[in-house]
Amino acid sequence: MNNDQVIWLSPEDGPDAFPDIQNALHEPDGLLAAGGDLSSERLLTAYANGIFPWFDEGQPILWWSPDPRCVLHAPDYHVSRRLKQTIPRSTLTLSYNQAFGEVIRACADERKSQQGTWITSNMISAYERMHCEGWAHSVEVWKSDRLVAGVYGLAIGKVFFGESMFSLEANASKLALLGLCHQLARNRFALIDCQVVSPHLITLGATTMPRVEFARILRSACRPAIRFDRWPKKTLPIRDLLLK
Repeated sequence: MNNDQVIWLSPEDGPDAFPDIQNALHEPDGLLAAGGDLSSERLLTAYANGIFPWFDEGQPILWWSPDPRCVLHAPDYHVSRRLKQTIPRSTLTLSYNQAFGEVIRACADERKSQQGTWITSNMISAYERMHCEGWAHSVEVWKSDRLVAGVYGLAIGKVFFGESMFSLEANASKLALLGLCHQLARNRFALIDCQVVSPHLITLGATTMPRVEFARILRSACRPAIRFDRWPKKTLPIRDLLLK
């Protein structure tokens, strides 16, 4: 039962101290708890239970669990007809996990230009640590040796929890997402978590599902909580990555 109260966590509380996600506020966007820390153990527990951090610089850590949840099944990613026509002629290249720090900072910079970002310095430090631990991953798009787009998130079991993406070239972030979906589809991931629904995500093939269904999928797909490491090691031509 929703009690319209936000639970406050202490950094000393265990990583599993989150309340049940059904206690999240209906507005705005499923606020569930505040406080705690950004330790790897707490973040892994949060994501595997349908919870993620989202807060501005100077705020306490805020934890969210929206209902409904926005998700994307990798094989359903929609590549527009115009983009399909440009891919065979593209000279852009794609890599995985070669520039995680650059990608997350570029995502933060893009959000700052839109008057604010939740990708704070503490968030960057936490996700870079999780990248070193093998949980957080990035996909990069390159124009020669210049990074022009990217996407990052966490892979836990068979779910990829998307966090943010950026683009310095038209449609380049869509190509980064294409590269992500290509790899996840090949490895039969259950879904990509897109968190909060937006019209843009819907045009890319995302959909929504009730939070209770999302949580049920996580209970199966994120257990055991294993790292995913089957990423290509070499830089690949974008034109090779059209989904079948």
